[in-house]
Amino acid sequence: MEYKASIKNYRSTPRKARLIADFVRGKDVKKAIAELKFINKKAGEGFIKLLNSAIANAENNYSADSSKLFIKEIRVDEGASLKRYRAGSNGRALPFKRRLSNISVVLAEKAVKAEK
Repeated sequence: MEYKASIKNYRSTPRKARLIADFVRGKDVKKAIAELKFINKKAGEGFIKLLNSAIANAENNYSADSSKLFIKEIRVDEGASLKRYRAGSNGRALPFKRRLSNISVVLAEKAVKAEK
């Protein structure tokens, strides 16, 4: 069974958020949350909230055991861009974009190996 959660328009650039997504991809959920608490990136807080939301979805909606969950898929896509202006030379205004991220995670349960 798969359990999903997502964040829309998270205030971090996709390029920076993908570094954290690559770091936690494929890990146990509890281990990933423990490691994210000590990562030195702003987007780490958003990933912790997202993983906690996915765990809550699994436990409350499907009565899943959270100790068996791992991150099957995590994806960071580009969200909306906020268009802003910065002062330029000779009184000009130079445009730039504040990029936002859409982050989605899919959790799955580990398969239990049968003993012989």
